[in-house]
Amino acid sequence: MKYDYDAVVIGGGPAGSTFARVAAESGMEVLVVDKRKEIGVPVRCGEGLRNFEVIREGLELPKACYSAPVEGTKVYSPDGTALVWKTEGTRGWVLERKTFDKWLCELAVDKGAKVRVYTRAVGIIKDEKGRPGGVRLSHGGREPYEVRAPLVVSAEGMESMMARQMGFKTVHQLYDVDTCYQYEMGPYPHENLIELYFGNKIAPRGYVWIFPKAKSKANVGIGIGGSLNTGKKQGGMDGATPKRLLDDFISSQEKLKIASTLDDFGGVISVGAPLNEFVQDNCMVIGTAAKQVDPTHGGGIALAMESGVMAAKFAAAAHQEKDYSRQRLAGYEKQWKESAGKKVAKRLLVRKVLEKLSDDDLNHIFNSIAGKDLEAIMAGKFAGPVAKVVATRPQLLGVLGALMPEKKEGS
Repeated sequence: MKYDYDAVVIGGGPAGSTFARVAAESGMEVLVVDKRKEIGVPVRCGEGLRNFEVIREGLELPKACYSAPVEGTKVYSPDGTALVWKTEGTRGWVLERKTFDKWLCELAVDKGAKVRVYTRAVGIIKDEKGRPGGVRLSHGGREPYEVRAPLVVSAEGMESMMARQMGFKTVHQLYDVDTCYQYEMGPYPHENLIELYFGNKIAPRGYVWIFPKAKSKANVGIGIGGSLNTGKKQGGMDGATPKRLLDDFISSQEKLKIASTLDDFGGVISVGAPLNEFVQDNCMVIGTAAKQVDPTHGGGIALAMESGVMAAKFAAAAHQEKDYSRQRLAGYEKQWKESAGKKVAKRLLVRKVLEKLSDDDLNHIFNSIAGKDLEAIMAGKFAGPVAKVVATRPQLLGVLGALMPEKKEGS
């Protein structure tokens, strides 16, 4: 088969652009296609990013790419008890995703990648053995045309239609997604802290977030369990849309109820386990398309960039050998599962434990731990915080015990 490129990447978000940059720098001819007319538009997230996520990639974030710096997080229990978590690791930014995503894409172009916007992938070309060999593309809804490549990379995000055509099991169950709604609001005086509000009455199986932005603005949003977004009563709770719950929360907050809404949108985010496999013959899946998302909050920018770098390095090695078999590409899958995958697994466990707790349990936990305990929990070190909580409410061991590692026989 005659090829037009060494790799076609479907999706120009953080995962796709990062893959393209690293792969192009290694000498591969890469084409990135994105269905949107403009990279980064519309914005579909809270826009938070910790600083080391960019620094460790050797990139210096331009001022135009972020709205406001973040110093830490303030977490609220259902009864209003607040914990402040501020360390070197909590510093970061609330991005301007439109500018940030375009910057990442331009970095890829600078390294030699080609980008086509307003271009939708409508089908996968397969060779005589049924392996991907390119993509059928449509620019602006026009007649599809073919672009051939020995490697096809899905960085499509939640949609992941082409990933499914390539054989990846990317369908989301309602239990493994959160339905979300967000406003950009202002004025909202803030302390350059991300604010998170928990409680089953506030956000069943989820939370409300307030991300600080420049000029006294903020992203104010909510995520709730996807299976709860029915409008019908379930499990003793009134089913509700995230928008209605968010409006109720805003009306209860003195600083928010007088603010204006400058933008609003809704969406769905993945909060389940990653795919079991990220590679097959002649194809890879990265970022949100692979469900490489933090299950505790649905954030995926940093994990998308990390997966893009990993996948590109193994793709470059495969390109040198002209071997794009699953066996040759499998190093990416193995490396991700042994590094980021282990952290994601621990976060998923935290999410499943949190959703079993009542508001009274959450209030007790918040009154039993400190900010440094939050840091330990997010690092997957549960023993200390759990011990503090069950010391005064031992009945919670039945739920929180799931966070503790099982003892080996004889220990």
